Amino acid sequence: MERTGILIVGHGSRERASNEQFEELVDQVRKRRPGGDVRHAYVELAAPSLADGLAALANHNERVVVAPCFLFAAGHVKNDIPLALAAARRKFPAVRFTAGRVLGVHPAMVELAFQRASEVADAGVGLARTAVVVVGRGSSDPDANGDFCKLARLLAEGRGFGWAASAFIGIAKPLFGDAIELVARARPERILVVPYLLFAGRLVAQLEQQVAGFHERYPWIKTILAPHLGVHPKLLEALDDRIEEALSERAPLPCDNCQYRAPIGAIAENVGGFRSLLWSARHMETHAQAMPHVHAHQGMRRHVLVCGNVDCASRGSIALIAQLRRAVRRIGREREIRITKTSCMGRCGEGPTVAVYPDGIWYRGVTAADAGELVERHLVGDRLVARLIDGIMQ
Repeated sequence: MERTGILIVGHGSRERASNEQFEELVDQVRKRRPGGDVRHAYVELAAPSLADGLAALANHNERVVVAPCFLFAAGHVKNDIPLALAAARRKFPAVRFTAGRVLGVHPAMVELAFQRASEVADAGVGLARTAVVVVGRGSSDPDANGDFCKLARLLAEGRGFGWAASAFIGIAKPLFGDAIELVARARPERILVVPYLLFAGRLVAQLEQQVAGFHERYPWIKTILAPHLGVHPKLLEALDDRIEEALSERAPLPCDNCQYRAPIGAIAENVGGFRSLLWSARHMETHAQAMPHVHAHQGMRRHVLVCGNVDCASRGSIALIAQLRRAVRRIGREREIRITKTSCMGRCGEGPTVAVYPDGIWYRGVTAADAGELVERHLVGDRLVARLIDGIMQ
């Protein structure tokens, strides 16, 4: 019989408690499969990494099945996992690798969310005067956001709620703060907030704060925050189903609606292999390398390093820094895009040198006249300035 290992892949967090909950879930799966080689790995921010997890199983098994423990399929699942599998297949050509589907819109997940909501439901308030707001993480992938909205609708469908709304903590709209303010205008007697989040962490804490702030502004509306999903038999049921699908190869990881492979709505510019590679390089390399670091400063969208050493300064890097900062201030992004002067970056004679993180993109020969284009195209528009590229960190 073919020796098979199962790798359950989580996102990873700087919060130890979040990783511990994920590993508790993996332990539960391991107990349900006695004698099986069940291990875990993280896409970023925690160890073992996805590449290390694949290698560890490939060294002891003829087949490796990857089970992504993600609520929906977005960039990490559509890019990072396929690219990691491609690298693993090259490194271990004798091993068969298969990836399963994410948890997705699974009946058990719908039931789990409703059970969490029911734990705090107040029987004294009729459902007809109750509004339910289901809150998701939010993604830049419209396919993932669409699946979340579908699941939120299935959660509320036929339950008798007076109002049902879906919202996001970040990235996508409507944001939770805007959505619950809009719901409040309908004057429900009670609002039930359901966090559709797998494990505890910063997002759950952030949502708790927002709900508390809303309650202070609207004390006459009974506002209740349900528990997050957490480790639960229904979650294990859904994950087991996805593992079985992968083992039987009935439902491999889908890419039919991947925004990097098919045009979705008005974001057709994302389609293309290089775009996919850049997205993954940004996360798998720079983000993972920063895993142990706890940011003491306000989170930034991008950090731009400009060499200010003698050679680059003589070629105009000081004027370039001033122009970059001026262009960033002009568009009001100085709090999320930081321009920093650095010492020598090892490109003497080729400067001024500019490095953009977390993208891992290096430019050379950049002048003050290029500042506007660099800000507009790359820092804001997520497009590379190809004529200035020195290298891409991989």
